[in-house]
Amino acid sequence: MSDDFVYLASASPRRSALLAQIGVRHVVRVAEIDETVLDGEPPERYVARLAEAKAEAVWAEVAPVPVIAADTAVVLDGRILGKPASEADALEMLEALSGRVHRVFTSVAVRSRDGIDAALNVSEVRFRATTDEERRAYCATGEPFDKAGGYGIQGIGAIFVEHLSGSYSGVMGLPLCETALLLERVGVRGGWSKGRT
Repeated sequence: MSDDFVYLASASPRRSALLAQIGVRHVVRVAEIDETVLDGEPPERYVARLAEAKAEAVWAEVAPVPVIAADTAVVLDGRILGKPASEADALEMLEALSGRVHRVFTSVAVRSRDGIDAALNVSEVRFRATTDEERRAYCATGEPFDKAGGYGIQGIGAIFVEHLSGSYSGVMGLPLCETALLLERVGVRGGWSKGRT
């Protein structure tokens, strides 16, 4: 394989698109792991633990090709908002986010022959105040249901985002600044590298 080939331990089409955006050839290999939050586990540890577990699980199957994995948590008042299980769940999350600032934690991990290396990105997102009608209309699009926190900043959910401080790609699920640095450390060069053939 060429030096820009990795396995992506994620079923997220957004993460795959972001890797493609920076010219990293990859194959998706989904890691089946328990994503339950441990009692008292802080969000930064939770996302780091899951990203590393995903990377290790796929590495066990595909070594020595490097594996990249990530995990994202939307956090409001210390509470991790996962993917909504129902429309009622999505509406509750969107109402809680309305007019508030929340944080998005994304950990990215790369497993290679050198072991595992990881980085954490934390961004702050402010939602404008939303109405019940807007939230219901958004849920009707189906977009909230496979996304942490019940919204996608890269989709229709962007209409609610008043301000972002941090990484847009991190909020999407794969912070590209940290990702590129981690990949370069293990010799993986994507489309950003000069002299790439």
